[in-house]
Amino acid sequence: MPRPALPLFLLLAACGPMSPGASGSDAAPLAGARIGGPFALVDGRGRAFTDRDLGTKWRVMYFGYTFCPDVCPTDAANIGAGLKKLEKVDPAKGARVVPVFVTVDPARDTPAAVAAFAANFHPRMVGLTGTPAQVDAAAKAYGVYHKLGAVQPGGGYLVEHSRAAYLMDPAGKPVALVPADEGADAVAEVLDRWVT
Repeated sequence: MPRPALPLFLLLAACGPMSPGASGSDAAPLAGARIGGPFALVDGRGRAFTDRDLGTKWRVMYFGYTFCPDVCPTDAANIGAGLKKLEKVDPAKGARVVPVFVTVDPARDTPAAVAAFAANFHPRMVGLTGTPAQVDAAAKAYGVYHKLGAVQPGGGYLVEHSRAAYLMDPAGKPVALVPADEGADAVAEVLDRWVT
């Protein structure tokens, strides 16, 4: 599926140095970016779930859908595997991170569907869905583009969506892009670099 252009601030942040000292600053790449905010969705048990339910955890926020034929399961697998790598090296730091999968296809992604999908990739991954309005509001807060594709013969369809995973701090502020498209080692490196 085509990837829409990232907003300019994301392109600039993604091109910034990730390692301390490279720029003379330890500032997080996405510090001050207007990404994230309060959300109200539904968890895998059908219960109301808001950003406050994440408590004081660091979170990796990823938007996709369970019927996605390629990138979503790959990215979710890399996020889960990267977190497991961090947990092996630094269990305490790993325990402070929760991966969150938010669907952009609430029509098909029921609470049971997002719960099953998330459970495939990490035991603490939270799967979230909601009404179309709830999902749209959360996606907008995170700068996530999504659009239903044409209905295929037999009734199926794809969903075009942007592909980004965000590391958010315990206060829900953006810290860094998580390179889920680069594999588990890259995910683990970013988590280890920024999670305190």
